[in-house]
This record gives sequence, C-alpha cells and structure tokens, in this order.
Amino acid sequence: MSLVSGPGRAGMADTPVELQLFVDKHVRYIQSLDTRKDELEYWLTEHLRLNGLYWGITALHLLGQPDALPRQGIIDFLLSCLHGNGGFGAAPGHDAHMLYTVSAVQILATLDAFDEFEERIKGGRKRIGQYIADLQDRETGTFAGDEWGERDTRFLYGALNALSLMGLLHLVDVEKAVEHVHSCANFDGGYGTRPGSESHAGQVFTCVGALTIAGRLDLVDQAKLGAWLSERQLKNGGLNGRPEKKEDVCYSWWVMSSLAMLNKLHWIDGEKLTAFILQCQDPEGGGLADRPGDMVDVFHTVFGIAGLSLLKYPGLQEVDPVYCMPRAVTKRCLGK
Repeated sequence: MSLVSGPGRAGMADTPVELQLFVDKHVRYIQSLDTRKDELEYWLTEHLRLNGLYWGITALHLLGQPDALPRQGIIDFLLSCLHGNGGFGAAPGHDAHMLYTVSAVQILATLDAFDEFEERIKGGRKRIGQYIADLQDRETGTFAGDEWGERDTRFLYGALNALSLMGLLHLVDVEKAVEHVHSCANFDGGYGTRPGSESHAGQVFTCVGALTIAGRLDLVDQAKLGAWLSERQLKNGGLNGRPEKKEDVCYSWWVMSSLAMLNKLHWIDGEKLTAFILQCQDPEGGGLADRPGDMVDVFHTVFGIAGLSLLKYPGLQEVDPVYCMPRAVTKRCLGK
C-alpha cells in the first residue's frame, strides 16, 4: 500500500476558484495513491511508503473520513514491514528505522489496532518499545535513527511520541533526553538538530514536542521562541522554516503546532494563513502543494490540513499539536 505522491498542480484551475477546502477531492486523491504502480515516481518513493501511509491516514481522519482506506489492508502492510527486532522498515525488505517505526505506531494507535497487533504478534508492543529504547545513548540521552548511529532531535522526539502512545516511556531515560533537548536551544529561542545547529521550525517542533511529552515546557523561553515563530509569517500569509526562506505549506504545521503548545496561536494572522493554505490545493485532482502552482503530494496535503485544523477550519476534526494525530485518538491512548 503506497501513499506518497501523485500528479496534480495546486491552484491551476482555468477559472478562479472560491477559497474553500475540497474535502471530497482530497479524499479521492489519497485513495488513488496506491493505484499508480505504473508510474516511475511510485517506485522512486518506496523509501517513504510507511510514512506516506501515516500522512494519508491522518489526513483522512482529520477530514472526517476514517474509513476511506481498507483497515485490514493497512494492518497487513504494516506487518509486512515489521522486523524481528521490533523495528519497521519503509516497505517490505527495507531496513528498520526509527522514523518508520514511529509512523507504524501512530497508524496502529489511530486505527485502535494495538490489541489486534498483539494477537498477531505476541509481545509485539514491548518488542517495538525495546527496539526504540535500544537506540538511546544512555550517557547523552540522544537517540539514533537506526543501527548505523545517526543522531538527531527528530529521532528523540519520535521515540518519546511512540513510547508514550504505547505506555512505555519508562523504557528510556526521559530526564537525559530532556537534558539533550535543552542543550539544543539557541540564543534566538529556537532549536536545532543538535547543540550549536541553526534554529529551524521543524526542529523547534520536535524539541518542543519532546519537552511537552516529558512535561518540561518550563525549560522553554516561551516569549522569545514565540516571537521567533511568529516572525516566520510572510506578507502572503504563508510561513517559512527559518529567516530569508520561501513560504511552504508544511510550516503551517511545524510553526503553528509549536505555537499551539506554547498557547500562542494568536500570534499568527490566521485568516491570511488559511487563505494561503487553501490556494495551495489542486481544485480538480485534490491534494495540496508546498505553494500555489506546484505539484501536490501527500506530505504537504496532511500538514496543510493539520494546519487548517489548528486554525479551527469548519468541518475538520481537531488535531493534537504534540502528535499530529486526531485529538480523539491521543485522548484514547493517553487518557487525557
């Protein structure tokens, strides 16, 4: 099952289109992504297959269409990506990696399929948890993405995300992880991939998200970071990831979710951002692009829709800014 890419260009209808969210078009676009196996792009994006499935499922749930993809087919595909060590690969035959494992856990949580997973893989949840825990360096608190050892705050956030959804945070040293995140803070209030790295909105999300899960938002300079994040909005309403860069729909999520965790969503002009996101739709084929006129893909589709959910766009399900999952799902998993 593939949910990664597909043709279509945003904002390219022959006549001006009223700014509205084309829910049915987006649902059909996501449903169509596994039918493009005769296209080269399908095979060139195999390394994103499991992530793409998470993006598509999340978008469908936020659109209020949770049954638009076959549940059993999704679970069967997940199992085909599972390794004996508890990690998941991007697709059958691919090496296990933290990022794909996190997506698998998020999918299982969204589908309320943990019990079914346990029935088919005895002790499966603990096996996943141990795979993730084994990727932590207990001296530094950092997490590697896989056995080859690349370290990044993305992996640390992903580990806390997945373990908390499974009730297994106790398997890792959360305090050490928090210390590492705190060491990645910069003078401008933002966070980078590691200590000393440039502040970037994507890394801000991972670091603030990790601290939120750990209950340590007290470590964040919230006023300074809120100001840095609010400065990411450009005149056209879109958001960028760092100074002097172009706007991109995906930052509607990375920036806005961080502001939501800091209770500072009102520091962004929501009306201008909403208009920008809606202009990035393909009004004929569905899907969203990074900016108007570009090709759509499922990555920008989910983060555009999630951004609209944070902006309380009518008809969308509420998204959890910490997990990028439906709020109803995280409430069920976390009990809050």
